[in-house]
Amino acid sequence: MAASLALNTRANLLPAGFLALGTFAIGTEGFMIAPLLPVMARDFAMPVPRVALLVVVFTLVLALSSPVATVATGRMARKRVLLLAMSLFAIGNAAAALSSSFAVLLGARVLMAVAAGLYVPAANGLAGVIVAPGMRGRALAIVSAGQTLAIALGLPLGGVIGHAFGWRATFGLVGAMSAIAIVGIAAGIAREAGQGVVVASLRERVSVTRQRAIQRLLAVSLFWAIGAFAVYPYIAEYLAAVLDFDPNAVTATVSLWGLAAAAGVMTGGVFNDRFGAERVVRASLVLLALSFLALAAASGLPARIAFVPVLVAVASWGFTVWSFFPAQMSRLIGAGAPGQATVALALNTSTMYFGFSIGSALGALVLGTGALWGIGLVAALAEAIALGLNARLGTWPQAAKSLHRNATTGLDG
Repeated sequence: MAASLALNTRANLLPAGFLALGTFAIGTEGFMIAPLLPVMARDFAMPVPRVALLVVVFTLVLALSSPVATVATGRMARKRVLLLAMSLFAIGNAAAALSSSFAVLLGARVLMAVAAGLYVPAANGLAGVIVAPGMRGRALAIVSAGQTLAIALGLPLGGVIGHAFGWRATFGLVGAMSAIAIVGIAAGIAREAGQGVVVASLRERVSVTRQRAIQRLLAVSLFWAIGAFAVYPYIAEYLAAVLDFDPNAVTATVSLWGLAAAAGVMTGGVFNDRFGAERVVRASLVLLALSFLALAAASGLPARIAFVPVLVAVASWGFTVWSFFPAQMSRLIGAGAPGQATVALALNTSTMYFGFSIGSALGALVLGTGALWGIGLVAALAEAIALGLNARLGTWPQAAKSLHRNATTGLDG
């Protein structure tokens, strides 16, 4: 009996696994580009701050296009939306792999951003309704695990392939991942899946942003994201300049960051349930700011002295930047009405990517002046602002409980 029940559970959760193939491909592409920026810069004979437009534009387009594309396709069958989004993503990666100019590559990244901004909300929304209510949390966790695995596995894999076979090969790799996801979705998701899903209109989204509690939480997310991406796209440039790392050492260090980040995502949820969201957010932001300050200070040290502090700071940064995330989602879910939970989370995603765009642009400006230490300082300042904004929020004693109580909703963010 127990064995039969376990088999039924796995069968019911299998469609969520197919959805996770897409989030894995999207997550891998989104994070793998950072350690490859110096290689691209040499290939195009351009400075790294200018090549960083690939990150700035991608994150900005994703932030702005996601709600619009989600609403525009609201009446389409969910399976068709997923296949459309992943097909566009695959085409974008193929175009990037074959690109012969920076302009073509930038255009391919724009297409990928639109596709990613459409796919992720649709996948999360569908995962919550294609299983029984008692398995919704697990289904959503499986879809989210696609991006977690991308950070832990896809990021270092992309770096290894990029340095061994060229950066175009990494886009070819993600294109192949996208093709696998398309096959999985086509074969594993029922045509009528998600027929009862209601997509929130732009007016409903705007109404949620008018709530003061949501506004304040989104402001914290914005500055957290600005700090995170003031440094991340330039980690390879930083490691090469401060520690004199070659591409293999850069890839190993980025892998360390990825493993720490994956641990942070998973541990952050556990900490949230045990200690409460407010404590987790506060501790994450404090340690994150200190990590960035350590990177700024280490940039003025000899490489042999800076080695250990930099690696410790990179690991701490990776862990705390993502331990913040589950707790912040918990607070957003608990801040509004139950029916607004997925809208609040979708708004947080757009805010996060908008912050990534601002942060990467600020980092490029600072790097362009030659003040490498400045990217760490800007990042630490952004996290300090996030910490100050968070202090004005007060405590959220029911946030962790609200995560489970309000997780079921009929709106697809």
